[in-house]
Amino acid sequence: MTGKETAEIGIIGGTGVYDQDSFEDVKEVKVYTPFGETSDLVSMGAYKNVKIAFIPRHGRNHTIPPHRVNYRANIWALKQLGVKRIIATAAVGSLREDYGPGTFVVPDQFIDRTKKRLDTFYEGGQVCHISAADPFCKQLRPLFIKAAQQLGLEVRGKGIYVCIEGPRFSTRAESRLFQMWKADVVGMTLYPECILAREAELCYISISIVTDYDVWAESPVSTKEVIEKAKKSNEDLKKLILEMLPKMPETRTCKCGSALKNALM
Repeated sequence: MTGKETAEIGIIGGTGVYDQDSFEDVKEVKVYTPFGETSDLVSMGAYKNVKIAFIPRHGRNHTIPPHRVNYRANIWALKQLGVKRIIATAAVGSLREDYGPGTFVVPDQFIDRTKKRLDTFYEGGQVCHISAADPFCKQLRPLFIKAAQQLGLEVRGKGIYVCIEGPRFSTRAESRLFQMWKADVVGMTLYPECILAREAELCYISISIVTDYDVWAESPVSTKEVIEKAKKSNEDLKKLILEMLPKMPETRTCKCGSALKNALM
């Protein structure tokens, strides 16, 4: 990286979200991080004068499984490029009948069920106890929910996201357990991405697309089904993101930018 490239908004594309066709002057840059390589080269571009940095979470050819994504490198790279806000997309399974396939969910809470992911930038020398009480940006969430409603999208403004290790899908017993916990959707990529963004003092919002009912519905989930549904919802997702990019508030009124204030020891 030359050091001249900067961006205001970072987009992390999940399953089915790989292209940046709507952006202008796109070029790819390699960002070196203390944590290794990012999922792919970072695509830098612009949309209506808003500078964007895009990373496909699983690589442009979807070759990286969720438990092997270098979340730390991806977040670090976006921070290094000057990004202050991250829009992250994800494909999820539904744990509720009223959150059907094609529904957009903007989670407000998560439950971490991962087992072996590196989930902090602070591994020694300085200890960080970051707050996760409200893990998503309070300023961005209502703005995206309102925009989705105005576009006529089926959207849920609340949701508890259970993040499992992957790459396997849940057993029926696990799926029913998550329902007992009152969780709404299940996926494999939210954690530690959202918490690393908080440690980097970046605003972070997740837009999850329901691709299937999880196995509690007595219908085993298939990878083909997930990818096909994600692709079908991709156009609506792009509409939502493009609608919001030029409407992002200039000033951050949330507390994401000062998340480390009382977290470091």
